[in-house]
Amino acid sequence: MRALAVLPQGLEALGAEELQLLGAKNVNQLRRSVSFTADPACLYKIYLRARLPFRILREIARFNCNSPNTLYHKIQTVFDWEKWLHPSLSFRVDVSGKNKGLNHTHYTALQVKNALVDLQRKMWGERSLINTQSPDLCLHLHLGEIDSILSLDGSQHSLHKRGYRSAMGVAPIKENLAAGLIKLSEWNNSTPLIDPMCGSGTLLIEAVSMAIDLAPGISRNLIVKKWADFNLKIWEEEKMKVLVKKYPQPSLAKVIGIEKNPEIALQAKANIKAAGLEKYITIINKDFDQINLPDSAGLIVCNPPYGKRTGQNEDLSILYKKLGCFLKQKASGWQFWLLCGDRSLSSFLKLKCSRRIPINNGGIDCRWLKYEIK
Repeated sequence: MRALAVLPQGLEALGAEELQLLGAKNVNQLRRSVSFTADPACLYKIYLRARLPFRILREIARFNCNSPNTLYHKIQTVFDWEKWLHPSLSFRVDVSGKNKGLNHTHYTALQVKNALVDLQRKMWGERSLINTQSPDLCLHLHLGEIDSILSLDGSQHSLHKRGYRSAMGVAPIKENLAAGLIKLSEWNNSTPLIDPMCGSGTLLIEAVSMAIDLAPGISRNLIVKKWADFNLKIWEEEKMKVLVKKYPQPSLAKVIGIEKNPEIALQAKANIKAAGLEKYITIINKDFDQINLPDSAGLIVCNPPYGKRTGQNEDLSILYKKLGCFLKQKASGWQFWLLCGDRSLSSFLKLKCSRRIPINNGGIDCRWLKYEIK
């Protein structure tokens, strides 16, 4: 099967590496995505274990179309809808991209829907319901000038949603991006991990989940199970490989989140409990400059406010100066990683950056900055 993993921009190389480790073949990095091939066992494993993708799209047809009429007729003939889309199943159509003849995604989605329900009426005399929130079958059409690709999405919702984060602070980072940032930091789970402004705790939750190999897709209600060629035996085999792992696995160094806002600190604790990780992560409700770091040096990660979403409710330059002073005074020998969406703010740290990695965070051009604290 040919498939595509949709990823945060900046994590394409990590995404390709993850897919290869999970057994994917013919892995090819693209912009904000990685294409690959996989057999059913590998694809199921990716749905269960992959941490970085937003979506995994299984290609079912590739064709040329540059007008609404051509699209209508091609959709009806490029796939075995009699086998895959009985009227008892609801569906949804998502569209990305455009070309000269089809440049409005909503209208294009309507054309696909009309083509399918008209075909159903001819076959069965009835049609499927459209369900945008929880469909039985989720179709994705990507329009190109030459080839358009029709795919099946095995999940109703973005795969960044793990299910543990019911409580969110201001401008939360998405779980898959948080996982990617931790991977880029190369955190060794035998050294302490600290987040001095942890918000809802996402960076720490994703770090510990990776450290104990907690599969992010194990509790998802994936609609891959409703595909006409779904193989329950292979699915259960892949799921069992995840479930037989013994927890707790490794003995982790201290993982600590600092959050001065009491309400947000409670949210972080609730998320950690929902993820089943309360024995691994400690949340301290204080300002970061009031705490002392563990004796052995480790890693500090931070996604502080940078004004693009949180507004200027406080003087952010003062916050960054304060953070820089804290690091110089208390974190000698530690490594510090900062997600920054405003270069002018990072200058207030008064620290020399040793590495800059471009990352897109929800449409904001950011940098994942590495500092070696002397």
